[in-house]
Amino acid sequence: MAMEFWFEFASTYSYPAALRIEALARSQGVPIVWKPFLLGPIFRTLGWSDSPFNLQPVKGRYMWRDLERICAELAIPFRRPSQFPRNGLLAARIACWFEGKPWVPEFVRSVYRANFAEDLDISNAPLLESYLDSLGQPGAALIQQAQSPESKEKLRAQTERAVALGIFGAPMFVVGPELFWGNDRLEAALAWYKSHPQAEH
Repeated sequence: MAMEFWFEFASTYSYPAALRIEALARSQGVPIVWKPFLLGPIFRTLGWSDSPFNLQPVKGRYMWRDLERICAELAIPFRRPSQFPRNGLLAARIACWFEGKPWVPEFVRSVYRANFAEDLDISNAPLLESYLDSLGQPGAALIQQAQSPESKEKLRAQTERAVALGIFGAPMFVVGPELFWGNDRLEAALAWYKSHPQAEH
């Protein structure tokens, strides 16, 4: 069984996690499954109409400064988005519908860099198409597939599974029944996977 990486494209702390998880997991021999989902429906069940970082400005100010420090430490480019949160629905549908394809991790990283390093609108279909094209994929055709009713249902079902697992935020790393929340828990999740071989079955 692989360790599951649950992420949301609007999630700030998912950005450094997405950029470093693949190399770190590979170095430790831990297989990863990338699991995009949507936080919006989860937040709405709590009565939140916006990101908690916007609803609580003091928490939001802390988060942005914290993310700056994290990215500086990891030598990851960072530019605070002029719009937050951004709509990552189409990108999530693409990553979800084509889950398991070898190009998906790099596509995900491209979208995160666009949002949190380049301040670009990640809901823009031509932008996403250009990333797919750059990965040697037929961008326009893949986007069309990702907008099908079946693709929309797959992402909806994936978000429902996240709720069933007890996921309440992103990033979340799932190892069997164990949940690890936050970019700073990535190493702990990998260590748990390696030290609990029964979780692999």
